[in-house]
Amino acid sequence: MGGGEREVGEGSNVKANAKTRRRTWLKRKEKWLVVLGVVLHAVYMLSIFDIYFKSPIVHGMDLVTPRFKAPAKRLVLLVADGLRADKFFESDSEGKFRAPFLRSVIKEKGRWGVSHARPPTESRPGHVSIIAGFYEDPSAVTKGWKANPVEFDSVFNRSRHTFSYGSPDIVPIFCAGLPHTTWNSYPHDFEDFATDASFLDEWSFDQFKGLLNRSKEDPKLKELLLQDNLVVFLHLLGCDSNGHAHRPFSSIYLNNVAVVDSIAERVYNLLEDYYRDNRTSYVFTADHGMHDKGSHGDGHPSNTDTPLVVWGAGVKHPKPVSSGNHSDCGFRFVDEHLHDTPTPTEWGLHGIERVDVNQADIAPLMSTLLGLPCPVNSVGSLPLDYIDMIKEDEVEAVVANTKQILNQFLRKSQTKQSNSLYFKPFKPLGDYSSLLDKIEDLISIRDYAAARKLSEDLRVLALQGLHYFQTYDWLMLMTVIILGYIGWMTYIVLHVLQSYTSLAGYMFRKEQADHQTDNTRKVQLCGCLFLGLLCIILFKEHSPPLYHAYTSMTVFLWTQIFSEYRFIKALWKELYGRRINYFAKILATGVFSVFILEFLVNSFTQRKLYTWCFLVSGVISFLYLLKLIPWRSGVPIFVCVACWFLSVFTLMPAEIPDNNRLVIGSGVMIIMIGVAARLLDLHTEGNKYWLSICNHDKKQPKFPMLFQLQALLVGLSSVMVSISTSHRTQKQELLALHQITNWSIAGISIVLPLFSANGLLSRLTSIFLGFAPTFLLLSIGYEAVFYGALALALMAWILVENTLIYSSKVNRLSSSFNNMEDNVILDGRYLQLSDVRIPLIFMVLFNVAFFGTGNFASIASFEISSVYRFITIFSPFLMAALLIFKLFIPFLLVICVFSAITKLNRLPRLGCYFLVILFSDVMTMHFFFLVRNTGSWMEIGNSISHFGIVSAQVVFVLLLFAVTNIYTKDINIGSADRSSRKAM
Repeated sequence: MGGGEREVGEGSNVKANAKTRRRTWLKRKEKWLVVLGVVLHAVYMLSIFDIYFKSPIVHGMDLVTPRFKAPAKRLVLLVADGLRADKFFESDSEGKFRAPFLRSVIKEKGRWGVSHARPPTESRPGHVSIIAGFYEDPSAVTKGWKANPVEFDSVFNRSRHTFSYGSPDIVPIFCAGLPHTTWNSYPHDFEDFATDASFLDEWSFDQFKGLLNRSKEDPKLKELLLQDNLVVFLHLLGCDSNGHAHRPFSSIYLNNVAVVDSIAERVYNLLEDYYRDNRTSYVFTADHGMHDKGSHGDGHPSNTDTPLVVWGAGVKHPKPVSSGNHSDCGFRFVDEHLHDTPTPTEWGLHGIERVDVNQADIAPLMSTLLGLPCPVNSVGSLPLDYIDMIKEDEVEAVVANTKQILNQFLRKSQTKQSNSLYFKPFKPLGDYSSLLDKIEDLISIRDYAAARKLSEDLRVLALQGLHYFQTYDWLMLMTVIILGYIGWMTYIVLHVLQSYTSLAGYMFRKEQADHQTDNTRKVQLCGCLFLGLLCIILFKEHSPPLYHAYTSMTVFLWTQIFSEYRFIKALWKELYGRRINYFAKILATGVFSVFILEFLVNSFTQRKLYTWCFLVSGVISFLYLLKLIPWRSGVPIFVCVACWFLSVFTLMPAEIPDNNRLVIGSGVMIIMIGVAARLLDLHTEGNKYWLSICNHDKKQPKFPMLFQLQALLVGLSSVMVSISTSHRTQKQELLALHQITNWSIAGISIVLPLFSANGLLSRLTSIFLGFAPTFLLLSIGYEAVFYGALALALMAWILVENTLIYSSKVNRLSSSFNNMEDNVILDGRYLQLSDVRIPLIFMVLFNVAFFGTGNFASIASFEISSVYRFITIFSPFLMAALLIFKLFIPFLLVICVFSAITKLNRLPRLGCYFLVILFSDVMTMHFFFLVRNTGSWMEIGNSISHFGIVSAQVVFVLLLFAVTNIYTKDINIGSADRSSRKAM
């Protein structure tokens, strides 16, 4: 007997040692896995800048010298910043037109149309498009859209001399580094939204008029002004400033239209009187329009449609509308507007041919009028309907425009080919040289129509080729990144299956099999060799260092996956023996999970989706709980009401209006919720549906008056909200006494939950009351009510989970898993397929905490006045810290409840964390494809921030877990066995 007992004891020791080793191995592996996740997401987050935000600008192209005589000696460019087309062309309420001079030009001297801008419809990209001929450089995101990050060519660069006057935000972009320019800009102080900004336009005109007057006394200036290839640029900011300040339908804005028309007339008369040679061309346009709200930036027609009027030397005269005027009816402009859009009748120009252009087409138009080479970075197509030339010169102008775009294509092709081991050319332009020869042959035999058509077709192909090489690396990079994300998610799934499911112990025994280490090393060696080969290829192709990082991360992950081939093989055998209904459950769970995640993706742009989510969830929960527990328990009704209450907040505006009474009333509501939870905690003895979440410890608590103290602090904070706000409003200052009181309430209340009883409901109630004073003091409106509503919804989640635990099916499963001898999870059970609901519900509530009181993607959407009860002296870092802490409080509540629910269900919290990261990365992959490099700056910025927010959750959630663990680590849950005995 003694020997047998000794053998049994030794066997038990061996099992215990094995479990200890496995737990040690699990902790070490998870630390490594978290570090890997942080590094991987940081590296992959940078990939969007290599894919979506590479500059399209290339250098090193030769100029294409025009082979035609310049129609004009000089050109005047007038840009009315922020002038929308309809306000310029239409008449006023009395039937009078606001721009009589330019209308007379349209009818008698020149051509007109609408210039279509491409979003972002902002001043810098608009002027770059007009003067340089290309649209917004997406890599400007790295400069905060304040400047062009890459040097570029422009019409001004090609001119003999440029005279430029206007805004300090525009003129220096083109003239500051240019030696052959005379320019000036007014101080920033002049841009005062409180005044009528039309005086800024007069300032620009006065500067130019003064230049001409000085030339009468300055022989050198006079000589310079008589040269050819001159450009005069007047930037007229008045419409933009008045549109922002007073809206584009205001009398101030509309009067400004008359001002710019008057300036155009005065400039025309000045120059015609000065030169008297009819060799001056005039271009009047705008960089962007203006929305009715007084903003611009997006692709709304009021922002993209701008006027264009061209007249003078080399410009065709007006032409009556005829059916054969437009042949390319299927053509779309860069703002997606169709060609041949009908001219509104209120413009009064339906009888005169309208020639619309893309905004970038203006640059080659100006270059052609001056007989200059097109800017080498231009992608604009020459609008021949504006140019008055003989047929031969027309064709030569189109050929020069085509060759200039073709040179960009050839430069990009040459650069890519020289750095590629396997180069894939753009096949449609494989024989471009023969096409050029054919064009020259057609010109030599005077078949100008065919030569022009072939040149225009070649230009279209060259533009397509530019896009081809701009996106040349996209397929490779996107494949590497997506394979990396899929590899990371696969590895997470394998880790969870190995460590937190019933397969864990089974596979741990298998790990002792022979030669496993040798085989694993072989896989890792093959992975290293493959990675080395890829790195050599990337090095040979002169790829950026980040390309190596993306590839290394992806290959490393898949090497780790293949190293687990024994587990994958065993998993396949395990699943192969299962019945078909088991696979149906897995498939249903997967489909439901993807549906929820896609819902969350869409909720980033449509907050109102959460309203429908919680309305439906309330009804479903109510009906489902009625099947499990009696309705008299109150749980089904409470869960339904809590969900419906929370659904209201995502219908409210993201900009929170001030309402101190609501904040004070929220303090009362929070106290009432705390009292209800306290009574529930003390008076539900013997109720099996509440037992495990309530505190039934008969011992006297260490701090019996803690609840009363916390409730008092919540009430005091409500009082301080009223006192400090009213005094600050009246006296315009925050009293030191009020400031000290507020800081003291916030500091003390946050610490108090650590001293509360360790029952689940007791501790969570204390945490809820502990963060409430700080949140109230930082609130200005309905978000204080949201705090209470979120707490009620979290309580409803706890009640649902508690009900599910005490349903017989879950109880049996829990017992069976906890009795497994190979269980290596401390104080917990293995994960089951049904447990997927917990991280999914967590993600929904976590995102509601993001968007319930605003748009977390833009911290600017949160009101800075939130911090005025703590500090009024401007301190950006402290103010930002307080604002961010306010945003984090709802997240902390959600994660505290999540941690408590994992304890309630006896689930491994880190296992659930990895499932959260897994689901987050499904969303990350979706947002990866939603990143935009076109559109308004807000649209581009939001797409980047959405991708960044979800990518950062691997770190964000982990840090919040670490913080909340201070509060939740000693929560005590009533045992299932005790409850079943009581129920019996």
